[in-house]
Amino acid sequence: MYLLDTDMLSYVHAGHPRVRERFDRTHKSSTVAVTVVTKAESLRARYDYLLKASNAEQLLRAQELLYISERLFDDLPIVPMDEVSVAEFEKLQKRKGLKKIGRADLLIASIALSRQATLVTRNLKHFRKVPNLRLENWMD
Repeated sequence: MYLLDTDMLSYVHAGHPRVRERFDRTHKSSTVAVTVVTKAESLRARYDYLLKASNAEQLLRAQELLYISERLFDDLPIVPMDEVSVAEFEKLQKRKGLKKIGRADLLIASIALSRQATLVTRNLKHFRKVPNLRLENWMD
């Protein structure tokens, strides 16, 4: 299973050629999904954009992007937190070297670890600090 981090999901959403090609190729032979945390981060950004839009053009564009994002999530499995991922999260929170990683990223890493999934992210340097986490960057 491959789990898209929020940054990589944005590239899929935007139709980035290299990322979209890897997504399509990988999706044929394996499960490509997102975590509930990634879904929350992505939708929160869309809602914020909608609520902060300052003119008619921005409002309509923000609404369109929100609808596109919602449709994208209809087509992707959403991997929830469970007891195993929560236990992983609690372990990771106690590790000194991971204090600077944000809560959302630790939750995403915990879900990936609990499912033995590969996390697809552009932020390899950040996530490499998490022990035993398999990583890929589809931008390469």
